[in-house]
Amino acid sequence: MLTAPTHARAAGSGVGIDVRNVSKTYVTRSAGSMLALAPVDLSLRPGEFVSIVGPSGCGKSTLLLIVAGLLSATQGEIRIDGERLTKPLTDVGIVFQDDLLLDFRTTLDNVLLQSDIRRAPDRPEAEATARGLLRQLGLEGAERKYPHQLSGGMRQRASLARALVHDPSILLMDEPFGALDALTRTQMRRDLEQLWLERQKTVLFITHGVEEAVGLSDRVIVMSPSPGRIVEDITVELPRPRPVELGDDRAYTEYTDRIYRIFHDHGVLR
Repeated sequence: MLTAPTHARAAGSGVGIDVRNVSKTYVTRSAGSMLALAPVDLSLRPGEFVSIVGPSGCGKSTLLLIVAGLLSATQGEIRIDGERLTKPLTDVGIVFQDDLLLDFRTTLDNVLLQSDIRRAPDRPEAEATARGLLRQLGLEGAERKYPHQLSGGMRQRASLARALVHDPSILLMDEPFGALDALTRTQMRRDLEQLWLERQKTVLFITHGVEEAVGLSDRVIVMSPSPGRIVEDITVELPRPRPVELGDDRAYTEYTDRIYRIFHDHGVLR
């Protein structure tokens, strides 16, 4: 739980995130100590969309869980809106690669899970918000369907709606589109950008997709192989909203080529 910030801000608008000298070491019986995440310093401005790309095992997800307050850092600290994070973050929505929908709840009730857990006092208002998000994400008419009646893309859209229904200031996303087919993934990228443009949440987005990161982000953080460390912080200066197809845009390909060169230089690609 965070202490309320001392300065006023609009409800639900993005807040700053400061990662200060954060690292993570795991201790196992078989291998002893293992440094999974080298010391990292990273700041996200309020309302900024930042992606992290890097090879498997470089600590991307570890960093996200530390920012959420769900995993303790071995050293360093996280500050949210200037306040030191000491417990799991509550002003946050999280989307994982697995949609984690509950099989016994309808689509609408899955989206409202946050409100139910938080015991939101105004259920009709929460339901109206949930229906609006589902409509915007192309799920109008699916409110009363159960997860087994939905496609993978529909399930992940419902997961995104669930993460936003309580109007959090921060959205954390860990490979949210990784299991989707190419066309669905492209549409989800477009939907996410539109939602972000409207709501200006602070977004930390973990992905293996270089093209996806460049297409979505204000900045792309490139990490080295394990133990992960930041090797480059790239500002993406492309106009928004960005088109569905960016492949022929010269500025876009310059960004993606630059990131692939970094991976080549660090032995991620041969």
